[in-house]
Amino acid sequence: MVRFRPLDAWDDPRGGQIERIIIDNGILAMEVLSLGGIIRSLWVPDNKGERGNVVLGCDSAQDYLTQQAHLGAIAGRYANRIAGACLNRDGQQFTLDNNHQANCLHGGREGFNRKQWHIGQLNDGVRLSLFSPDGDMGFPGNANIQLDYRLVGNNLYVEILASTDAPCPISLTQHSYFNLDGASEASSLGHLIQSDCQDYLSTDEQGIPTQVSQVADTPLGLRQGKSLDSLKAALANSPTQGIDHCYLMPSHDGKALSRFGAISAPNSGRRLTLYTNQPGVQVYGSNFLEGTIGKQGQALESYQAVCIEPQQLPDAPNQPDLPGTPWLMPGEVYHHMSRYQFDLLK
Repeated sequence: MVRFRPLDAWDDPRGGQIERIIIDNGILAMEVLSLGGIIRSLWVPDNKGERGNVVLGCDSAQDYLTQQAHLGAIAGRYANRIAGACLNRDGQQFTLDNNHQANCLHGGREGFNRKQWHIGQLNDGVRLSLFSPDGDMGFPGNANIQLDYRLVGNNLYVEILASTDAPCPISLTQHSYFNLDGASEASSLGHLIQSDCQDYLSTDEQGIPTQVSQVADTPLGLRQGKSLDSLKAALANSPTQGIDHCYLMPSHDGKALSRFGAISAPNSGRRLTLYTNQPGVQVYGSNFLEGTIGKQGQALESYQAVCIEPQQLPDAPNQPDLPGTPWLMPGEVYHHMSRYQFDLLK
């Protein structure tokens, strides 16, 4: 049985109010905001049977609107980077919002993370919906988005549907920052990450893909598992200053859920395993998080948490040779499904 508890709304400094609701199935619990589809808190049991919050968040609407880290939010219309903040299709050029190193990152400076979503209840979770008009941050077409968060046993399901009335690239991802030892812990560098993915995207210094590369014989091979600390050390002299790379899912068909891998925290015993139908997963070690204001007004630290972001591939709308289906056409339905399974290390 899933229990729902509405919380006092926050005033949105731009006008209106931001709804807040807690969902609890007895194993997992989460707080969801109508602002940005944000997961503000996610409570998960540890190896002592005690539930604790494992995602970073803020204490006010103003703090969420001030930060640029996309804490817990839905990133879109197009997650990750589009080179030159520009799209070209069928002889038309679309200029997008340029908000990061001459590129469009996570849909622009007024992306879905800053929008006010409509929120309602499901039997086992909540459904949020959003209308994004033609020209929103430069993207073509009117888009309708539906987002479901559902708690089933020890799983969080994230399902996103979208439609558009003009060809438009769509890629939406859940951008939570996980610290499985607890969101108040100052570092996630002791976490372990494992993945069977064999390929990743090599990028230029701005994070724009240049080619598909194999992880073999690179620090990015995760089949045997590695600590985030070791990845930070191995990549310290790279522009990313740690892991911030997109892995390609093997045997991707856009329908079936496939296992990406797992993140675990030996201290708390918590393990998060991700399954998704998306062609790529960006892993980001919060390498540049320092100074972002979190809960209780505390400044967050770099490497305090890790993001695992299922998505279409960065700049794929401009690079048709990359895997995936980044362009959504009228009459089609975009479908993102991811399952976040929480259990304990044996």
